[in-house]
Formats: sequence, C-alpha cells, structure tokens
Amino acid sequence: MDTRFSPTAADCIAMRLAEAGCRHAFGMPGGEVLSLVRALERAGIAFVLAKHETAAGFMAEAAWHATGAPGVLVATIGPGAMNAVNAVANADQDRVPLIVLTGCVEADEAETYTHQVLDHGAVFAPITKGTFKVSAGAADIVADKAVRLALEGRPGPVHIDLPIGTADTGLGRARRASLPPALPAMPAPGPDWDVARGWFAGAARPLAIIGLDVMVQGAGSAVQAVLERHGIPFLTTYKTKGVIAEDHPLCLGAAGLSPLADGHLLPLVRAADLILCLGYDPIEMRTGWRAVWDAAEQHVIDIAAAPNRHFMHGAGVNVIGAVGPSLAALAEAAPVRGVWAGQEPAAVQSALARAFPTDDAWGPGAVIDECRRALPPETIATVDSGAHRILLSQMWRCTGPRSLLQSSGLCTMGCALPLAIGAAAMNPGRAVVGFMGDAGFLMTTGELATAAEMKLPVIFVVFVDQSLALIEKKQRERQMPNEGVDFGWHDYAAIGRAFGGHGHRVTSRSELRTALEAALTADRFTVIAAEIERKAYDGRI
Repeated sequence: MDTRFSPTAADCIAMRLAEAGCRHAFGMPGGEVLSLVRALERAGIAFVLAKHETAAGFMAEAAWHATGAPGVLVATIGPGAMNAVNAVANADQDRVPLIVLTGCVEADEAETYTHQVLDHGAVFAPITKGTFKVSAGAADIVADKAVRLALEGRPGPVHIDLPIGTADTGLGRARRASLPPALPAMPAPGPDWDVARGWFAGAARPLAIIGLDVMVQGAGSAVQAVLERHGIPFLTTYKTKGVIAEDHPLCLGAAGLSPLADGHLLPLVRAADLILCLGYDPIEMRTGWRAVWDAAEQHVIDIAAAPNRHFMHGAGVNVIGAVGPSLAALAEAAPVRGVWAGQEPAAVQSALARAFPTDDAWGPGAVIDECRRALPPETIATVDSGAHRILLSQMWRCTGPRSLLQSSGLCTMGCALPLAIGAAAMNPGRAVVGFMGDAGFLMTTGELATAAEMKLPVIFVVFVDQSLALIEKKQRERQMPNEGVDFGWHDYAAIGRAFGGHGHRVTSRSELRTALEAALTADRFTVIAAEIERKAYDGRI
C-alpha cells in the first residue's frame, strides 16, 4: 500500500483484516459499500463477486479453512444484509470466525430517511459474538476488536456496520493491530485436576470423543500422540473428520446424525468407564446424543475452549483451555496399560463397516464409493444437508483435517456448492468435489456463474431423486401423506453446460467413473447428475 496516502475509516478496517491474514472477501456490493470494496482491494484483499450473500458467506468459510484467517463477507444495506443472515447464523453455530461487513446510512440521516433502513445490529446480535457500528475516529479500534473477538476462545462471526459517510472519513493514522490472547496452556493444579489424573490412570475402558476445538486449535497431532500411547479408541464429530486420519486403527469414525451408526456407537459409549470429551462441542449432535452417559456413574473429563453452558452432557471434571497441552498434562504420569480387553471397539468397527457397505450396484452408496475410489486421497469434499450428507459423512474417509466441509451446527441446505467454490479458489491444484441433493443444487445454481468466472475446475455431484429425500423419509416414518416434498426432473447436466461448464448425466458406476475421469482433467467445472431411485436411503442411514 502507498504509505503517502491518508487512510480513511474504510482503509483502516481493510488494513486490520489484511494484518490478520485475510486475502479474499466475498459478497455482493451496493452503493453503500463501494468505498469499503475499494479499500479492501487497496489493502491487498481481493473482492470476489458472488451471486448471493448466503453463498458468499460459505465461500468465506472455505477461505478460513484454507488459511486460518477470518473469512470476510461484504453485504450492502437492507436486503443485502438480510440475505446474509443464513450464512451468519451458520457461522455462529459452526464456530466460523467470519467478519461481516455491512453498509448503513448515518445515524442523523436515518432519523428522517427510511428507505431500506433497518437496525442491522439488532438483526445480527443474536447470531454473532458481537456487533459494532463504526464511528469516524475508532475504525481501527473496532476492526481490532472484531478480529480478536472472532478468533478468541471458540471462534464465531462478528458484525461491523459502516456508515456511508464514515467510510470515506480520513483518519490520518492507523494504530498497530493487537493479536487475540491464546487459551490457557493447561489447567491450574487443584483437587479436580488430581481427580482427573487418577481417573485417567485407572481407566480400563477409556473412549475419546473429538470435537471441533481440536481442529480449530490445530491439536490433532498432540491428541493423536496421547491416544496412541494409551491405546484409546476415538470417534469424532462430522466436522472434525480427518483431524486424525480415519484409516487409523483406533478410529471408530464420525457420529452425530446417523441412527444406524448410533446403534453401534452408543452402547460402546455407555460401556466406557472413562469418557474424554476433547474439544467436543455437542452443537453438531442430534437428540440421540443428549445426556447419553451418566456423569454420576461414568468418569467424564471435558476439555474445551468454552464453558459447558449447553447442558447437553455432564462431566465430572471440566477444563477450559487448550486441548493438546491439557490432555498431555493429564496423561503425563499415567501408566501405559492394556485397555478394552474384550475387544469391543474392534467389534464396533467391523459392525460399522457392515452397516455402510460399498458393494451395492447403484444408488447413493455406490456414487459415494465410486467418487472416493476415483478421486485423490487429499481431495477436499463438501456436502449439503440431506440424506446424502448422513450417508456420505459415514462412508467418506478423510486423510486430513478440513477435507470434508459441511454445515454441521445449523445443517443448512445450499452450502455445498459455494463451499466447494471457496475451497477450489483457496487450494489451486487440489481436487475439490461438492456433493449435493437436487434441491440444494437448485437453491444455488446461480453460483455456477461464479465458478465459471473464476475458471475453477471443481466437480459438482448432484444426487437426483426428485425429492427432499430425508424429509420424505421422515414423512413416511410418521405415516403421513406425501405432501410438499417432491418436485420435477430437470436436466442438471445441461444446466452445467449452459453456465459454461461440462455436464454428465450418469445412471451406473461405469458412467460415473468415466465422468469423474474426464472431470479430473477438465479445464473448468463439471456437473455430474447421478440419477438414483426414490427411497434409495431406506435402511442406509
């Protein structure tokens, strides 16, 4: 940046974000944020024009996964800000550090000017960690607070409202940024800590549940070292898949949404004499995981970035701090001993493999299996909410963290396509595939234009069954009539071609394999429409 110019309030915000490592911002501009977009570009933050603010928010999330810097979402006044609400709520529940930048009119003007004017702060307050309105002299301070708040503790979204006139106000200086404080390295010594160490040392059937904090803190290797040394089997939440490679012999896979998987995993959880909740945030889990163990009868140690205010589970010892160092300190003096002498974890692993077979001739499981076989091990996959997500999250094996991106807390539809675009933009040269149902694809079809404009060779796999499959399945299970869940057939491959990409319609493994081979060497995006039978998920999830 040219150091001779006098920075405006918008420049101060942009410079703060650049100092935090942000290099891309996503959104849909209006007249009220033009100065902000210009400031972002001046600071070295490329602005990516999405076709909808919700999609832009998911692209920004993918940027965070790739870089570790907060995602940046830009929306204009009124309807633009309101379009962003879904993505912001998702960031709140999925613990995504997202800086939400909106434009607004000046306070004195809003007293008599009502066109598109509403209280953005009141809208975003319940779904963010904080919301700020910038004043002329404090733009850098507000941006500093926003970055700190978004990253500290358990991450989340923060909203900044920038009045139009304030954006162009010259400040003449910008203060240096202040980094967010680190979590405590380990708990302070005390009676509870002594109790926890005793529980760990004496456990015969320990089990670990690994959650999102471990991924966010980059603690996978530290956790893996302790679990391997003591032979402790583990399972993860869906969004934490791959934080320890899923081909690890101690891995029991992911849990939280599939009743079929829970049928095998929950008895093992109840049989454990020590449960280690490692960065476990139960916002990803469904009702079957509520109060699933008896903290009065089983020893439970909860190590997390935030206090347990959800009460979805109890714990005998609660530790607030960094997971890796805390777990290492907990296990430091514990003897290495044989555990689970009855081989129950191995039996559960075998049962889960039988529950989610890969040998069916055609159907959603065959689509997932064929994609996993054809695509490189390091492929980044994204997946929309729906029946296919539950099945894929059980079948898709991840070799590293952040390699299966999804909406786990809010479970919002329409996320897979923009997440895939963001992942492809941030990871050039790495294969990226987005899995979505036909309804989720229809929600975000316009973003194919973004993929085309950015020349991204991303692969979009659409499960075509002309139904909201998961909702239709629930409808039948409740013996309700078929209402409001079916829709017509559309040529999704042709839609892909119409937006400038490649398109393939497939109805067999061999056709899918051929389409994937072509997509892996394509110079632009590919839509693969995999047509499957209705009710294909019955007995599979």
